[in-house]
Formats: sequence, structure tokens, C-alpha cells
Amino acid sequence: MAKIKVEDVLYHLDHDLKRALEETILEHYPNVTVDKNAVYKTFLKKAYRRCNVWESVPDNLVKM
Repeated sequence: MAKIKVEDVLYHLDHDLKRALEETILEHYPNVTVDKNAVYKTFLKKAYRRCNVWESVPDNLVKM
């Protein structure tokens, strides 16, 4: 199995993930004002607590 460094992967994808998270919240709660940066910061804190620094993923999910 390959290993990924979760924090670095999330940091690398942060622009796209912020937008996706904002769009998801607005789709479910259309009348809410969303600070995508604050929401993403909270998401990162929660993700870092739930995940190990290095997570194993199946080799077929990693292309070198």
C-alpha cells in the first residue's frame, strides 16, 4: 500500500476543496452566508484529528 501525507494533500488541493465545501453548504442551506476560509479551516482541524499524519491508501489510487 502507498502512503500519503494527509496534511500536504489537503494543502495542495485547498483552493478546489474550499470551493467544493462552500458549494455543498450552499446547496443544502441556500440562505446561509458562508465564509469558505473559516469553514475550511475548521474542516482541516477536524480532518487532522481524525486522520493519521500518514495514511495508507491502495496502490491503485496512486500514480507515479
